[in-house]
Order: sequence, then structure tokens, then C-alpha cells
Amino acid sequence: MPEHYRPITSSLRSRLLVLTFLFVMVVSSFVYLPSIATFRQDFLEKRLENAQIATIALEAAPNNSVSPDHEHRLLETSGVISVIMRREDKSYLLGLDTMPEEVQAVYDMREPSLGMLIKGAFDTLEAGGNRVIRVVGDPMVPGTRLFEVTLDEEALYKALTNYSNNILVLSAIISLFTGILVYLALHWMLVRPMRRVKASIVSFRRHPEAAQKLKASSRRPDEIGLVERELCRMQDELRQSLKQKNRLAALGEAVAKINHDLRNILATAQLASDALQNVQDPHVKKVSNRLMSAVSRAIALCESTMRHGKVTEPEPEQKQLNLKDILVDVGASLGLLNAPDFSFEMEFEETFCIYADPDQIHRVFLNLCRNAYEVQGVDGRITITAVADTDTTAHIKIADCGPGIPDEARPTLFKAFMSTRAGGTGLGLATARDIILAHGGRIDLIESTPQGTIFGICLPGEETSGAD
Repeated sequence: MPEHYRPITSSLRSRLLVLTFLFVMVVSSFVYLPSIATFRQDFLEKRLENAQIATIALEAAPNNSVSPDHEHRLLETSGVISVIMRREDKSYLLGLDTMPEEVQAVYDMREPSLGMLIKGAFDTLEAGGNRVIRVVGDPMVPGTRLFEVTLDEEALYKALTNYSNNILVLSAIISLFTGILVYLALHWMLVRPMRRVKASIVSFRRHPEAAQKLKASSRRPDEIGLVERELCRMQDELRQSLKQKNRLAALGEAVAKINHDLRNILATAQLASDALQNVQDPHVKKVSNRLMSAVSRAIALCESTMRHGKVTEPEPEQKQLNLKDILVDVGASLGLLNAPDFSFEMEFEETFCIYADPDQIHRVFLNLCRNAYEVQGVDGRITITAVADTDTTAHIKIADCGPGIPDEARPTLFKAFMSTRAGGTGLGLATARDIILAHGGRIDLIESTPQGTIFGICLPGEETSGAD
């Protein structure tokens, strides 16, 4: 259902208002119960107090007796039907003629519990004022053993009913105003930012590449602010991923077209390099061998890309390789071996071997050395060292004297299209990483300072790879 057709009861705002009102009413009900119990207790204790005052007047009268009219006025003023007070030596009685033959309930107010008071209040409301009850209370006069009154519950029922209605109306008003205030506060602090988050998510779902970020409210230090900031970050990352995927799709289509034509051009170059083999000049033969090797690798790469339909590496065909032979070929391809001012040093034993795919590992060292050469210029230095563990794992380091890699570029150093140089494609290190991982090894940035950068490569040996 579209957002603008949704009923108001399904929104977070309306539910919040209703729940707040209900919760306050529930709390008010817990306040209501002891309130009516306390009101009834005060009412009965007031009647007991008035009755004891009337009894004191009877005790002060001559012969402890008053006229019927005076007795009736005392009882009416006290709000009771009859009064009984038992002293140590005698008893006093008011309302003997009006005392009912039967009472419907007896309540002891000397040590009442809260539960008993609440039950008594509900008994009064349930009876509807049609009972006569006897109430026993604490005597005010010293030496009194027992003091009790009999009264009609109608006045108590009316007063308690009126008080209950007032409490309920007041609770409803308090609940309504409290609900509105809480609603406004929560709406400002929670609902509004959550609606912004919802709108941002819906907008991002409909138009992920054109979705706008949340506004400055994401500076909030609480959980809502954290959610907004993380949502912004997630949208940015997804947007970048979508752009990168689109770029990769366009690049893949272009590569497929280029591969088709490039393979034909390389085939022609291969035929020309084959003809160079017939030249008897030793220097030409040496150069032609390297040229043929480079052209063959290029043709194999084009065919692999066309075969797989995407820029992913095939499974490496690993074998034992002499590391120096590979690096000499790399240095010759980059023109570093005979460069007058550039130093290309290999500091390891000439018989040092690695277990790798020859074409793929050649590309790894070619990418790393080309990057090192381009950041230094014609008067730099590349130093390659290699050692092997007891488990035949090879540890190779490629060091240069370049200006180093910026700190902000290091988190995305091995991601595709994340170049640290102007004009770079950002594919060299990403390709090297994929190849090394396919070999079961790892490649890392060991160190990068203004004095130079060192990359490290770990390649498992034949025995280790076979065990895995």
C-alpha cells in the first residue's frame, strides 16, 4: 500500500500516543485503589471521632442521661445510628431505640491493612449504599475497652462514588495531558529522526545512485545519531559499489571488444617475431626470444579473458620456478637492467625457487616493479630480497626509494580502481592480490615512509600447497 494511503492508526505517532495514554491510565489505576481506600478510612474515622465526642457529652450529663431529642441531635450530628462505649466500670449507649436488629458487615478500624481497606471500599461501592455496618475503632478516652458505632452506609457510598468519579476524571485528564507531552517529546526526539531515516531508506531503495544523504541531525551523540551516521556511511559505500560495478560492466564490455582485435594484432606480432628467429645476429636472437615470450603471454591473457567472459584469473598451474629468471625477465621488460641511473638489485641466492604459475607470478612482479619505477623516476632503486622458511614458504620483499603511500590511500590500496597516482588505473595491486590469494599466499604493505615503500609476498612451497 502506498505511504500516503496508510491509515493513521498504522503510524508510529498514533500508536505512541495511544500507548502513552493507556500506560498513564494503568499507572493511575494503581493510584486509584489506595486513594479510595484512604478516603473511606478517613470517612469512617471521622464518624468515630464525632461519635466519641457525643459520648463524652453523654458522660458529662446528669445521671449519664440526656433527653431523646438531645440524643437524636447528637447521633444525627455524628452521622451514626448508634454508639456503644465500654469503660472499665460501666458502658454508655446512644441510640438504643434506633439500633437495627441486624447489620450486614463489621469492620475493625483499629489496625487495618491496605488490602482490607481496598476490599472494604469495593464492598461499599458494590453494595450501593444499602447496608448497615458496624465499625470498631480506637477509643480517644483513656480507660475505654471498646468503642463501636453503627451507621447507614448510604452517605459513605455517595461520598465514595463522588470521590471515585473525581479521581477517574482527573486521571483521564492527567493521562491525556501527560500522553500529549510525552508524545510531543518522543515525536521530536525519536519519531521525526526515524521518519527521516525511513524517508532516506525508501528514497535510496527507489533511486540508489541518486539518493540524498541525511541532514546535519546525524551529529546527535545518542543512538539515533549513530544510526543516521551509519546509514549515511552505508549508503555512500553502496553508492560507490554500484558506480564501481557499472564501471566494471562498461569496462568488461570494452575489454571484450578490445581483446578480439588485440588478439589478431598480437598474432601478427607473433608471426613477425618468429621471422626474427631466422636472423643469425646473437643480440637479435636474444631480444627476439624475450619479444616472443612477451607476445605469447599477452595472447594467453587475451584468450583467457575471452574464455572466462570477465576479468578473473584462471586457476594457477603451479610449478617450481627460478625466482631470478622471472625477475630478470621483468627487469628486461621494464628496461631496468641496462638503465644507467636506475638500480635493480636482487639480494638472494641464484638457485632460490618458488612454487607458482609462471605467467601469473610474472604479472605480479611486473605490476609491483612498474609501480616502483614510475613513482621514483630514472634515478631510483628497487631491491628484491627472498628467504624461505623450513616449511618451504617463500618470503619476498620488494623495496623502493619512492615518496611513500599517503595514509588515506592505504585502506583501499588493494581495491580495484583505487589508484594512488594521477592517471593510474588502480588495477595493478588489485590484480597482484588476486593472483597471490589464488596461490594460497598473501601480499601486504609492510612499510611506507617518505624514504621508501616495502611490499611483502608470502608464497607457500610445493609441499605446503599439496597439504592444503
